[in-house]
Parts: sequence; structure tokens; C-alpha cells
Amino acid sequence: MKVAIVEDEKLAVDRLKMLLKEYDKEVEIVGCLESIEEAINYLRRHPHPDLLLLDIHLSDGHCFEVFKQVQYSGPVIFTTAYDQYALDAFKIFSVDYILKPVTLEALAAAMNKLQLMTASFTRADLRLLRPPTQNDNFKKRFLGKIGPRLFYIDVSDISFFQAENKVVFLIDKEGNKFLVDHTMEGLELILDPKEFFRLNRKFIVRINAIQQVKPYYNNRLRLDVKGNSQSDEMVISRDRVAAFKLWADA
Repeated sequence: MKVAIVEDEKLAVDRLKMLLKEYDKEVEIVGCLESIEEAINYLRRHPHPDLLLLDIHLSDGHCFEVFKQVQYSGPVIFTTAYDQYALDAFKIFSVDYILKPVTLEALAAAMNKLQLMTASFTRADLRLLRPPTQNDNFKKRFLGKIGPRLFYIDVSDISFFQAENKVVFLIDKEGNKFLVDHTMEGLELILDPKEFFRLNRKFIVRINAIQQVKPYYNNRLRLDVKGNSQSDEMVISRDRVAAFKLWADA
């Protein structure tokens, strides 16, 4: 897990680093940021971490300003000496709100809670739990390729994305298959999570393209989707069924 710490007190930073390593030696601390400005610049220029450990009072203001400036969709654990900001904190996708001094017991409980949540939900699913903001700027169209020809495909015409041997294809509602220059993980970050859902490692489907959902063996589900004339079956893995039902019923 990659963690970024946003904290302006060196002793508090050192303590969090020590506790994180005590909790799990495999945790990778990718950044220690001291201010709102540093946090904004980091999140704009680097891949987002798996978790933010975030103090509320920083040298240049309250940390909530970060989320007004950056479209961050990942989980946050707040660490603070004040308890009056808990309501504001949970308007963000907050896993926990820990009062200082942070103890190993409190941090471990928060990290265990995060592990349980991410066992059932992907990063894109977690974005569904965050209230929508005006800063959400999802992909509206894609550049696809068939042989030497290039095409623009509007998101409304997409049926699903399919990964084949480390290559990703976009399939439209007519069944046309376009090569796109994206990874499945990258697509999860730029597609509207209300419109698209990742069924498994191979498929991401658009909700309006789903024609039918059928029970499948071993407590899984199988989808009939527009444009899918291939032999590959669109099956939702068992550990994704609950998340799919939540998404489809949103």
C-alpha cells in the first residue's frame, strides 16, 4: 500500500511513519507533505496514493481546501488534535478520524477497516461513496483505432472495454472493436463510476449497454451486453457481485 502523509509537525510525521511500519512493514510512504500547497502540488503531479494520512490544521489553513483544488477519489484517514471537524471530514471519503496523539491501536483499527472495505470495492467503487463535486471531469470521448484508421467514439456510444493480452479494446453498441491507448486500471480513474463498472480483470461495462443479468453458477452473475457477439462470457466474479448490485441500484 502506498501512503502519503500530510502533516506539518515533524514529530507527528516521524510517529506516523514508525506506526505505519509497525503495522505493516510493506507499507510504502510515498510522500511527507507539510502544507496545503505542497499536498495540492503533489497530488496534481504524481499518481495518487492508496491512502492519505491527513492532519486537519496545517500551517497554511484547513486541509479541506486540498479537496476543493484536486480531484482526489481515494480514502483518507484524518489525524487531528480537534474533534469539531468530524462532520466535515466525513463529507470526504474518510475511513477514520483519529485524535492525537495517534496510537498504534487506533491506527491499526483504521487500517484494518480500510482493508475490509477495499476487499469488496475497487478504487472506482470508492468514488461512488464520495459526494459528487463540480471538479469531477470524466472522459467524454475516446480516440480508437482500427488498422491504420482513427475514430472518435463518444462515451454514450460505448458498450464495454475488454482487455486481451495486455491490450485494451473499446467495443461500441454496434459491436465495432477499437484499439485504445489505455490500461484497465487507468480507465477506472477517468470513467464516470456511475456509468461504468469493472466486472473482473477483463471487462468494464457501461450501464446502458446491459440488456440482461442472469444468475450463474457458483453465486456469480452473467451479463448480456450490447455489442458482445464474442464467445467470451461477461461474468461478474463472486467477490464483485455485492458491489455490482450496489452500483446497478444507485
